[in-house]
Amino acid sequence: MRVSVQSDDFDLAAELRGFGRATNTGATVTFTGLVRDDTGQLDHMEIEHYPGMCETAIAKIAEDACARWSLTDCLVIHRYGALKVGEQIMMVATAGRHRVEAFEAAEFLMDYLKSRAPFWKKEVSKDGKSTDWVRAKNSDEDALKRW
Repeated sequence: MRVSVQSDDFDLAAELRGFGRATNTGATVTFTGLVRDDTGQLDHMEIEHYPGMCETAIAKIAEDACARWSLTDCLVIHRYGALKVGEQIMMVATAGRHRVEAFEAAEFLMDYLKSRAPFWKKEVSKDGKSTDWVRAKNSDEDALKRW
């Protein structure tokens, strides 16, 4: 298991090289989140975190996922800083004996990262005049209820 909270971008292929290669792994699942512009006005998203606390919180939930789904491997990378539209924000990779375990654990981790990981996100408009903190959505909270 590995958790990384970093400002630098990551190379998805390099991160997955050798991932989940335990002899009892039957499936791997990956997800990569990107900065999306729903309005056509977004210049970038600023993501802030509290160093130390953030890594500890994510590691705890990753450990929970590993135990709950008997994962053979788990990787979570989340970026912070000013990220432009289209840039990678985060990735989750899970490896399990069966695909159901790997998919469910990945969804669990993504739902947690979206709603509970201690990040603060602010959208900055192209003209630089508008900055809006990203608020939690009811749909994100509903997604957590299934776990």
